[in-house]
Amino acid sequence: MARKPELLMNYLTEVEELAESLLADKQQIVDLDLKRNQNREALRALCKNTEKSGNVMVCFGNMFIKFPNSRTRDMIQKDQEQLDKEIHKLYKQLKVKVNHLNEAQGKPELKGFNLSPLTQEELSAIEKTLKS
Repeated sequence: MARKPELLMNYLTEVEELAESLLADKQQIVDLDLKRNQNREALRALCKNTEKSGNVMVCFGNMFIKFPNSRTRDMIQKDQEQLDKEIHKLYKQLKVKVNHLNEAQGKPELKGFNLSPLTQEELSAIEKTLKS
């Protein structure tokens, strides 16, 4: 008789850990997306800067440093690429974690959740097929 409460506690603990991990990943995606939007704003401000060859002030931690406009733009664009990769990786992990959570709860796997967008080649092939 004492086995049932232990099994129930183990089950609830497992589901809770999976859910917490899922929520942590979602929050990390939100945080990374916020940073990505801030970078986008900075890139836009740099593009509006009329002095393309001039220097701009960049904040690193708690200090400001003068950098050339073009170098600053390159740094932000590289940071954007890294953020995009990290967000994409987290989205892939999120799909797996949602499936694990549903499996642990005895729910069926979500249908259509593992869909991916068409590639450029696939889109062009569809357009060619539709035109003929």
